[in-house]
Amino acid sequence: MTSIMRRLAWPLVSIGFLVGLVGLYQRATDGHDMANYGSYIPWGLWVAGYIYLIGLSAGAFLLSTLVYVFRVKRLQPIGKMALLTALVTLFAAIILVWVDLGHPLRAWRLMFRTNFSSMMGWMAWLYTSYFVLLMTEFWFAMRADMVACREDPGLRGRLCGFLTFGHNDDSAEAVERDHRILQILGSIGVPLAIAFHGGVGALFGVIGARPFWHGGLTPIVFLVGALASGGALLTFLTAVWGPGAGTPEHRRTVALLGRMVLGLLAFDLLLEWAEFSTGLFSSVPALTDSIEEVLFGRYWWAFWIVHIFIGTAIPIALLLLRKSSVTAVAVATGLIAATFLTVRLNIVLPGLSVEELEGLQSAFTGPGLTFEYLPSIGEWLVFFWAVSFAGLLFLLGTKLLPITSERKVA
Repeated sequence: MTSIMRRLAWPLVSIGFLVGLVGLYQRATDGHDMANYGSYIPWGLWVAGYIYLIGLSAGAFLLSTLVYVFRVKRLQPIGKMALLTALVTLFAAIILVWVDLGHPLRAWRLMFRTNFSSMMGWMAWLYTSYFVLLMTEFWFAMRADMVACREDPGLRGRLCGFLTFGHNDDSAEAVERDHRILQILGSIGVPLAIAFHGGVGALFGVIGARPFWHGGLTPIVFLVGALASGGALLTFLTAVWGPGAGTPEHRRTVALLGRMVLGLLAFDLLLEWAEFSTGLFSSVPALTDSIEEVLFGRYWWAFWIVHIFIGTAIPIALLLLRKSSVTAVAVATGLIAATFLTVRLNIVLPGLSVEELEGLQSAFTGPGLTFEYLPSIGEWLVFFWAVSFAGLLFLLGTKLLPITSERKVA
């Protein structure tokens, strides 16, 4: 089944990329008129998609530190794939943030006219620092392998030769030096990744006017969700594209990652239960209304069917009962990674869909003055384009770069 997934990947992401261009064209020509959010619900699918993708990136990166910082040799084969996954999902997340801005061409002002009393101002600098560190770490992780593959025929060899930038020493001393630098960069990246993705949670958690978001636990929930979803995506990609597919070592690596994801998913569910149960017990109307909206209101199907049944119950059953099967682990973790978007939607939308003032919905009428929201087709097309773009970058990376070569870490 994993071979079928590999064959389907190229046509699926290519179709998503091409069809998604229609949504990008609509966004460029019609502005925000092509989206269904408005004055009362100003954040929609793109914001939820952004925190979903940035969580995938942070989770994949933090798992890469098990290889480059803590030197877990069992996970060594997935180090470069983890960094590539973190990079491509970061690109897709930044695209969604960019298209969500009212004036995307003014995004540079976040960097050069930063208001450091704003969480968004801090996020601009944290994302930039994370991107630079991630690119640097990826190059050091790939350098020795690119030196080895520069003699390969065709585009792969030429690209590897170019990307070494003249640093062609692949001696044992040079490789060990690269590993020491990777350990330093990874050690810097751990608090940075925690800061920037915890900062995403803080972006919501500091908003006192939205009780559903407001709380000190929100950044922790975002971090644990990032590890669970990013770990699930990395496990799925390792099962399908990982090095040594079909070998006992590959099966053991996938099984280990599956057990890690199962533990992280259980922890995420514990935090989710704690937030919802204490929120309902508190009987604060502004909070309980949002929670009831998730559990029993307009979004009940996204929570119970997509998140709990498809994205939790089925994967847990597969990871417990078929934990030694690469295909079963791939299906389970693929479901977790794909359906985690609903977790992010169930953070963004219910916090906005409850009236801040009683009677506000009926007090005024006009375009955008509604608490009802479903993403438009154009919004979905832009989201699918961003995800497909990340998928194309990943597939190109695995095809043109020595992502799955297995040079041993000292």
